[in-house]
Amino acid sequence: MPMAGAQGLVDAMRGPTPVADEAKAPLLYPTENKDVRRTRTYTMQPPTIPHKIDGYQLDRDFNRCMFCHARTRTEETGAIPVSVTHYMDRDSNMLAEVSPRRYFCTQCHVPQADAKPLVGNTFVDVETMLKRAKGKSGGASAQSSAK
Repeated sequence: MPMAGAQGLVDAMRGPTPVADEAKAPLLYPTENKDVRRTRTYTMQPPTIPHKIDGYQLDRDFNRCMFCHARTRTEETGAIPVSVTHYMDRDSNMLAEVSPRRYFCTQCHVPQADAKPLVGNTFVDVETMLKRAKGKSGGASAQSSAK
């Protein structure tokens, strides 16, 4: 929420820099490079990239990700193969190559950095919400059956 400051309108994410001025670029945080599969927090969430991709060529001429993650290369590289859905067109027809709509990996998959969030976050994953709901209804039914 923008706030009025001594120098005019200021955005909370920009800090003290007025909206009309250029903010200083934040420091780049190091990319996580743990090669660990993270738990996904919602249904159909694309997996995150658990390693550095700095300098990877990812354009219409070459996809560095597929060098390791193509289904034909994973036995040799030990990488997780891309999902079979990446080899389907929009009508669910199987293709010999990765679908052009799934070719640019970083549209959906992102590397992680150890960075402080810019804004507060109260996100709760669906499993936690289901456990909370079950706990509330489970407690009520246990009490009513005990009477």
